[in-house]
Amino acid sequence: MLKRINVPVLSIGSLSRAYSGIRPPPPKICGSPGGPPVTAPRIRLRDGRHLAYKEYGMPKEDAKHRIIFVHGFTSSRHDAVVATTLSPEFIQDLGVYVVGFDKPGYGESDPHPNRTIKSLALDIEELGDQLGLGSKFYVIGNSMGGQAIWGCLKYIPTRLARAGLMAPVINYWWPSFPANMCREAYNQQPLGDQWALRVAHYAPWLTYWWNTQKLFPASSVIARNPDIFSAQDLEIVKTKLSIDPEKQRNKHYATQQGEFESLHRSMMIGFGHWEFDPMDLKNPFPNNEGSVHLWQGDEDRLVPVTLQRYIVNKLPWIHYHELAGAGHFFPHAEGMGEAIIKQFLTGEK
Repeated sequence: MLKRINVPVLSIGSLSRAYSGIRPPPPKICGSPGGPPVTAPRIRLRDGRHLAYKEYGMPKEDAKHRIIFVHGFTSSRHDAVVATTLSPEFIQDLGVYVVGFDKPGYGESDPHPNRTIKSLALDIEELGDQLGLGSKFYVIGNSMGGQAIWGCLKYIPTRLARAGLMAPVINYWWPSFPANMCREAYNQQPLGDQWALRVAHYAPWLTYWWNTQKLFPASSVIARNPDIFSAQDLEIVKTKLSIDPEKQRNKHYATQQGEFESLHRSMMIGFGHWEFDPMDLKNPFPNNEGSVHLWQGDEDRLVPVTLQRYIVNKLPWIHYHELAGAGHFFPHAEGMGEAIIKQFLTGEK
């Protein structure tokens, strides 16, 4: 009788341990007991969440161009590369104001368990409204931040003066991609990344476990595996990113509330089931009152240039700038920030 009782007890214990391994820990919310302190200026959104931000450039009241910058995967409001690389003279000459913000769950912005591409676009709109950026503002997104720009083009196109995407990460499950082309590009990734994206897409409830377990290789991007970087990327990492102690602190800051509500949720959203296909979007500026720009390195090992070319071929109203020899980190290359902003705002190369 005792043995019969112990069997289900052991099974329940095993299931409990398995569930604990799959279930992510609760986030360490900024300002809560045991959580990181609140040090950033923040706005309070309509649903009660807080969004942390950081302003760059000239005062917004005097600026000619007001830009909202959306950071990438392992970044934060401190990593608005198109602002941090601009000289004071350049900022004054073009009248540039930039605001970077921590995406929900990153840095000091409250997590949003129901975050979607649409909700982030609406957060961007509300940030612009609360900061008084006017009826129209500029948006630029880098890497995974580029996916937010597709959301802005879909959900708040009338609020945009211009939109820019720098090496925007692609969702391999967008319906418009030809299957053979998409499969070939997908299979060029390391095997661990292929599985990490499959899990994020097909079994998002396993995303935390997959990226914390030690049995199988997980995301190379999270692990910063040098094999995924181009020659230019490795040089930029060596000379600019890895030697800068502030950038190392910012990397920790980005995930201080926990990797699940920042990195893992970004994976689940970015590679999950979208409610629209970006290649079905219409030109938001049919009368040339604005423009959309996309910059892509032809040696980017994280974002396949073949799929990027397909996207801009389907959307000919996008001004496409392919950079020869450039990898994924090209915005950090010497002089690139000013070149991108000048091209973005004035059309000059």
